[in-house]
Amino acid sequence: MIGRGEATAYIGVGSNLDDPQHQVIQAMNAVDQSRQCTVIARSSLYGSEPVGFSDQPDFVNAVCKISTTLAPLPLLRHLLELEKAIGRIRVSLPNRPRRIDLDLLLYGSEQIETAELTLPHPRIHERRFVLEPLVEISRDLEIPGKGNALDFLEMCMNQQVNKLNCE
Repeated sequence: MIGRGEATAYIGVGSNLDDPQHQVIQAMNAVDQSRQCTVIARSSLYGSEPVGFSDQPDFVNAVCKISTTLAPLPLLRHLLELEKAIGRIRVSLPNRPRRIDLDLLLYGSEQIETAELTLPHPRIHERRFVLEPLVEISRDLEIPGKGNALDFLEMCMNQQVNKLNCE
């Protein structure tokens, strides 16, 4: 149950280096172990081909639903700190291989567009590897300013994404 002063947010988690399944699980655990966040739902793990720069290993992706006492921008900064602690090295070129990627996808019904943060995540409605795990844990989710996540998922079914069998 979410208490006063807490918000619901959704975090996209992805990895394609150094045992990606382990990295994704470790990252969700790190989010849950922080004082400011509690994971209240975790999706299954999904495999997908890279987007953009294709000469790299496939990705493992998941989504977790959290309750948090942090406002959107401090939450984003917290996620970036967790990435760094797990070993993410940011490079200037987008869509490159990475040990971990934590994306703030949604924060309640917030719609924000600043130089540092855009909510909802700007490509959330275009990517099956995000929508599939998102809909798994929140089937009737509305993407603020866009529409129903399930409707967008149906439009992305031509993208190759596989639910992984793992314990």
